[in-house]
Amino acid sequence: MTRIHGGKQKVMTAQLKRRSLIFGAGLLLYLCALGVSSQVELSDAVRFVWFLIAYLIIGFDSFRGLRDRFMKKQFLTEYTLMILATVGAFGIERYEEGVLVMILFELGLIFEAFSTDTAKRSIAEMIDIRPPYATRKVKGKEQQVDPSELKRNHIIIIKPGERIPVDAVITSGATTIDTKAVTGEPVPVSAGVGDRIYSGCINLRGVIEARVSKVYKDSTVSKIMEMVEDAQNKKAESETTISKFARIYTPVMLVLALLVMIYPPLTFSYGNWSTWIYRGLIFLIVACPSGLVMSIPIAFLGGIASAARQGIVVKGGNYLEDIARADTFIFDKTGTLTKGVFKVKEIHPEGMTEEELLEIAAHVESYSNHPIAQSLTEAYGTKGKKLDKQKVYRMKEIPGFGITATYAGQRVYIGNWRMMRKQNIEVQEVKKAGTVVYVAVDRKYAGYILIADEVKEDAKGTLQYLKEKCRGVLVMLTGDSEAAGREVAEDLEMDYVYTNLLPKDKLEQVEDFLLLEDATEKVVCVGDGINDAPVLTRADVGIAMGDLGSAAAIEAADVILMEDELWKITDVIRIAKETLRVVNQNITFALVIKAMVLILAVIGYFGMWEAILAEVGVMFAVILNAVGVVKYTV
Repeated sequence: MTRIHGGKQKVMTAQLKRRSLIFGAGLLLYLCALGVSSQVELSDAVRFVWFLIAYLIIGFDSFRGLRDRFMKKQFLTEYTLMILATVGAFGIERYEEGVLVMILFELGLIFEAFSTDTAKRSIAEMIDIRPPYATRKVKGKEQQVDPSELKRNHIIIIKPGERIPVDAVITSGATTIDTKAVTGEPVPVSAGVGDRIYSGCINLRGVIEARVSKVYKDSTVSKIMEMVEDAQNKKAESETTISKFARIYTPVMLVLALLVMIYPPLTFSYGNWSTWIYRGLIFLIVACPSGLVMSIPIAFLGGIASAARQGIVVKGGNYLEDIARADTFIFDKTGTLTKGVFKVKEIHPEGMTEEELLEIAAHVESYSNHPIAQSLTEAYGTKGKKLDKQKVYRMKEIPGFGITATYAGQRVYIGNWRMMRKQNIEVQEVKKAGTVVYVAVDRKYAGYILIADEVKEDAKGTLQYLKEKCRGVLVMLTGDSEAAGREVAEDLEMDYVYTNLLPKDKLEQVEDFLLLEDATEKVVCVGDGINDAPVLTRADVGIAMGDLGSAAAIEAADVILMEDELWKITDVIRIAKETLRVVNQNITFALVIKAMVLILAVIGYFGMWEAILAEVGVMFAVILNAVGVVKYTV
């Protein structure tokens, strides 16, 4: 089995260890040089060579970083400033300080790499939950195989305590499954024959057999890990902005440092070249934007890790930034705001009781697999009664109209209003939100049953949060009828509702909202990730929820809520806002401190040692602040 993500992580950790060893060797050589030069008077040439060797070893990664930037045609970066400053220190025979500057700079880079490595490993530990083997059943015998060797329709056995290796459907046995690692849901769920189970979840109780439904590379956890890997490599807008800022900032600081070196000795401090060159070099060191540039990607990586802990996969830091600025939230109705499950809502009999009307409808519909038929039989079952299918015969479905059958010796007609008209049964059309099922017995109208979808329990609270905390405009796009759509929209106090829409109509509506936004606004679309894939793709941020097995959800959406819980949208918004708060804190703090130290350096209150300590202090502070996002909980 090839674990791409884990392999990259191991390579990264090995590189960090090698880098630390090289740094340690150079630091040891530097300390030896300091110790010997303090006890023995060395010639300037010996001191220069000794400190130069230590400098080259310690700065190995900085020189390599400068080379990589040059190959990308990025000539003025933080590496450029730091290397110019330290080489300049050697030029004015301040060897100890030049090497110390490089030591502290490299220490900051190693700390940044360690922080990034830690954050990525924390994500890997949360997401890399695939078992090392799978147990396949072949001709009644058990064989341990690599999960990547499993093919569709293979039978696997999962024992208590084992992780599910691939997505599958249970064919034998019953159990409870811990889905927390995948969905974030802390309560174990029951599963039996016919239920779908997902890779990465843990079988808690019984031995089960299951038929493989997806091969290893297409299973849920593999797809999630691919998304997280991509997310770590995508830059957020703030990250990109700081990179652009650094490209302008660096040459400006370089010019100012040259002015500090040249202008005073030519004017009011005539001939005092060594003092002002030294101060110019200090200026370069303080001006280095490394802490600023480093802290921002770590903050967004921390936001992605924090979201993963809540059962939310964010495909990139850029989506965290966009969702924090979102002010328009567009929702699909069925399966998103509602449960997508039909329930009997109202029973209106004519000439009989509610129980009698439901009994007739449930029995006649008992042979149908239609969702409406299932809702009728379920409603009858909740009253503690059992169906007697032997009372139903001569059943006939009429596509587009309904069903007719003989029940208890009476001919029953059940269907829509067109069914009643077709049978010449006088009935007034009922216009209500939902599906109206008309019932006639022996061609005499017996009443109607209203079947409707149910609004999710957490929908109202979630939408209220979006309206109050995000000042959001709430929009519903649905292919359902106007009555059904408006009822749900009014119940949830939404701002706009568009009904009777085809997928292309939904896309057009999203395009209209995108045209209305300015640079500070973003449009978020929320759907089930199957029917709404075009809309999720087109929005600034597409959020898919609930359907773990949906390839459309994985491919189209930018944020995946692994559990079918609408309120988790508020979680990802809180995480995004916290991430941006840390980013803004870091930017403000770093710029204020830099401005103060630059002024003090120019007027002579800061030497090179103090300047680099201040710069490294800023670097450590902003990186530690950014790392804190990983531990943020909602």
